[in-house]
Amino acid sequence: MTTLLADAAPPPTDTALLRFALAGSVDDGKSTLAGRLLYDSASVHADQLEAIGRASIGARPDLALLTDGLRAEREQGITIDVAHRYFATPRRRFVMADTPGHAQYTRNTVTGASTADLMVILVDVRNGVVEQTRRHAAVAALLRIPHVVLAVNKMDLVGYGEDEFTAVSREFTETARRLGIPETTAIPMSALLGDQVVTPSERLSWYGGPTLLHHLETVPPAREPAGAAARFPVQYVIRPRTAQHPDYRGYAGRIAAGTFRVGDRVTVLPSGSATTVSGIDALGLPVERASAPQSVTLLLADSVDVARGDLIVAAGQEPPLTRTVEATVCHLHEHPLRRGDRVLVKHTTRTVRALVADIPARLGPSLLDEEPAPDRLDAGGIGRVVLHTAEPLAPDAYRDSRRTGSLLIIDPADGSTLAACMAGPGPVYRTGAARARTASDDEEEECQ
Repeated sequence: MTTLLADAAPPPTDTALLRFALAGSVDDGKSTLAGRLLYDSASVHADQLEAIGRASIGARPDLALLTDGLRAEREQGITIDVAHRYFATPRRRFVMADTPGHAQYTRNTVTGASTADLMVILVDVRNGVVEQTRRHAAVAALLRIPHVVLAVNKMDLVGYGEDEFTAVSREFTETARRLGIPETTAIPMSALLGDQVVTPSERLSWYGGPTLLHHLETVPPAREPAGAAARFPVQYVIRPRTAQHPDYRGYAGRIAAGTFRVGDRVTVLPSGSATTVSGIDALGLPVERASAPQSVTLLLADSVDVARGDLIVAAGQEPPLTRTVEATVCHLHEHPLRRGDRVLVKHTTRTVRALVADIPARLGPSLLDEEPAPDRLDAGGIGRVVLHTAEPLAPDAYRDSRRTGSLLIIDPADGSTLAACMAGPGPVYRTGAARARTASDDEEEECQ
């Protein structure tokens, strides 16, 4: 369950939106940093300040209470669940996810960061890069988050020393390079005192870079690659059958990638039927074109069989249909994922039965290399799986599309989510990593 804290006044609608996640090890100051961002950017209302003032111990307000809303979080002084907070500045709107630091809550971090355009990874300058720092960096690499910020916190406890900051940033940069993270920005700060979070600090005069908020306001938003193949998962078939619309048949959903135009030739998967887009309705009005991530209704020229779960794609740019999916997974459930498990696999709006045919590898203790997996993944584990599905799916590689390259593994017994999957090769694995074993024909038949 996600803790949702929303401001009373809606943010302006004419500024770009940036989704970012805060991650880091235990007691590195994530919730304090989240509270400091809200407090110093004037995004906290008077009644909220009064409430945290009453709940704080000591004269200084405990800004971590702005996002740590669960009773257990306040009693233990830790973050357990993901807290989302919405705020805005004159330059940009933000959705911030404050994620847990404990290793056993890594699955919550994966959930909170799954839609992020940027991840802020916090480290205590006194401890430097620890195992959980590397784990969060590996998650950022797996999810292909385009921007990563290293927030070197608690600089006040080392006298704002430049050498200490440089040592930590160099170590993290090397880790990020090995993981394949394309861009990192290191910022020294003190979340407790507000140094270099929203306003520049004279005590960090040797640092010539931006404050955290300035970086968040100016970092380029994640953009879809030019010419991305059009993808439209069908969510609902609209058939009014009224006197006004006796023959209307539309296919509603959200464009996952690319652009659709009236007159475009398209293919419906998995059937392979070819047709033409005869109309596009957006917010009840006809339009000539629509792009991701708009929610629209497509009208097709021919009477082809289209149902929920089908994928409408640009003709000539169809992803290959397959019943064998290789993917990198983050296991989210407390029960292990084992070779031979019968599961459900959800890809966009399509859910099919499947068999976990193999778990050939997992990330080792260093989180930088693969090691053979003992045919299972435990809670919070990251590894490779091979899935055999009862019906064909058409996933793109996750490196090409975060929306159509992602899948979920679901427990068929109770509908709980077992694992988050990224189709195709994983970026955190070294060259020459273990290849998936080929399952027998009998195993493939079992999922049908």
